[in-house]
Amino acid sequence: MKKALARAAYSSLLRLATPLYLARLWWRGRREPGYRVAIGERMGSGKGRAYPAGLWIHAVSLGETRAAAALVDALRAAEPGLRLLLTHGTATGRTAGASMLRPGDHQAWLPYDTPGAVRRFLKRHKPGLGVLMETEVWPNLLHEAARAGVTMVLANARLSERSAVKGKRLAALLHPAGQKLALALAQSEADARRLHNAGVPTVEVCGNLKYDLRPDAEQLAQGQAWRARLQRPVVVAANTREGEEADLLDAWLALPMPRPLLLVVPRHPQRFDVVAALVAAKGLALKRRSAWGTEGPATDDANADVWLGDSLGEMALYYGLADLGLQGGSFRPFGAHNFIEAAACGCPMLLGPSVFNFAEAAQQALSAGAAWQVVSWAEALQRMQALLADEPARLKAVQSAQAFAALHRGAAARMAARILTLLPRQG
Repeated sequence: MKKALARAAYSSLLRLATPLYLARLWWRGRREPGYRVAIGERMGSGKGRAYPAGLWIHAVSLGETRAAAALVDALRAAEPGLRLLLTHGTATGRTAGASMLRPGDHQAWLPYDTPGAVRRFLKRHKPGLGVLMETEVWPNLLHEAARAGVTMVLANARLSERSAVKGKRLAALLHPAGQKLALALAQSEADARRLHNAGVPTVEVCGNLKYDLRPDAEQLAQGQAWRARLQRPVVVAANTREGEEADLLDAWLALPMPRPLLLVVPRHPQRFDVVAALVAAKGLALKRRSAWGTEGPATDDANADVWLGDSLGEMALYYGLADLGLQGGSFRPFGAHNFIEAAACGCPMLLGPSVFNFAEAAQQALSAGAAWQVVSWAEALQRMQALLADEPARLKAVQSAQAFAALHRGAAARMAARILTLLPRQG
């Protein structure tokens, strides 16, 4: 009874908040027009005919969509005729997902988690099997999928200690949702233990899909070629979040001259102009990636203090440009972002204190000599200077990073094989 009341209260709050939710999407669409595309899908509706799907994969944002790409490749290698429905929650995720579609596939927004929207979505697409990526546990979605007979899997599943503690406060709502999952394919033993304690009945450890993402070779070579034209070291601050850029720039200004070239790549595209204005306000000379074509920066651009990586889908290029990296999302309590791609590109990273989203990978990278962890921007820049002055140590770290990334590959094939055992067969 308590669990039913918890979901009923949750559903009522979501219904009341629906106008605010839709207004927020429209507001975000000012800067990212993708949020105004197919708004009806957010409520489980859609124009035109329905698109029945064999396998449905939900990847909420850009990071999850890129991880899903490795899984999709493995699934198609094992089952070439597979038809996919891809759903997303963010505009960047949807844009990235579009490149993964093949004839017969379809793409849509994940519906808002009200019972009615979810029921309309499931009735429209009739998936045979649903795969949610990483942390996407939605109470009404899983409840209605169980009622409709749709088997649900959580792939590349992770649950940090911090999130597990928060989840206990909402156990009456989230524990029944976890029980509706037929299977969770966890990144690590620690994730598996926490997921099982959160109610997921069957959990198997498969590893992390992000290790299976191969850097774009053309982008990587392009970045390395641009780096070869420069006469100064380059340090990339990758996937930076709100507040981190200001802290970094303050610490950067305290460095003695000459400084390395700082390449800042914000996590979210709607913040590109905000970060550009911040750099200018600090009195630093700025050049933007969006001003260049494939030929790259002009000769004079090398004299700038800061380059802004204001493009999407070019992280391999940025890592190819850099001698070292500073991990955004780890210097404020965001839990860090994916540094495995950086390792695969041969860009060793300096991690801040907050890495709870990648706790096991961070420990493995530190042990392998592929990364270093510090407590502040000041310590990070001090370590950066020492590494840039010690080329043999930096090159050893480059080799360690590449070896670390290669060692842990294989999760995509393991997950694909397990998922296909649950996929209903037609005819």
